Amino acid sequence: MSAAKILLHTCCAPCLISPYYKLREDGYEITAFWYNLNIHPYTEYRKRLDALREFSQKEAIPLIEIDQYGIDEFVTGIDGSIEDRCEFCYRHRLEAVARTAKERGFDAFSTTLLYSRYQKHEMIKAIASEMAMRYEVDFYYEDFRPLWNKGIELSKAAGMYRQQYCGCIFSERDRYLGKPIKESV
Repeated sequence: MSAAKILLHTCCAPCLISPYYKLREDGYEITAFWYNLNIHPYTEYRKRLDALREFSQKEAIPLIEIDQYGIDEFVTGIDGSIEDRCEFCYRHRLEAVARTAKERGFDAFSTTLLYSRYQKHEMIKAIASEMAMRYEVDFYYEDFRPLWNKGIELSKAAGMYRQQYCGCIFSERDRYLGKPIKESV
């Protein structure tokens, strides 16, 4: 019996490292998927993509890229609703990974967004489940947050570029202005 093939939406290499090792250890065949219209500015976008490419190459992880810097689409998509930006962002990226998983014959899709303590975990699960139904491909759910500290340790040991905000310009603003980050449950 062959290993289940999972297309794993990946926001950055530091968020991939620990879930990737765990999934590989559990016997899954992982392909990373890059599509992140939320990451700004462009220099940040390039740093994250370059770090992901380097890690993928080092570990021989297949990588599917939709390399489109999406500031126009992101800003237009949130349509002035800055507080609801995460839903637009999750929906857009999870739809892309689900559609690609279906088109390319993967058994399931998932996302490294489930690794972060700072993302809206329940919203991600709900949107991913909706996309699984829409595209008729399984959503592989696992709460990767318990791997958080190990992922930090591994990414630092690997010398990876490590960012300090989720990627969108508004989260960078919140970081510098000292707004508290609401952890999801």
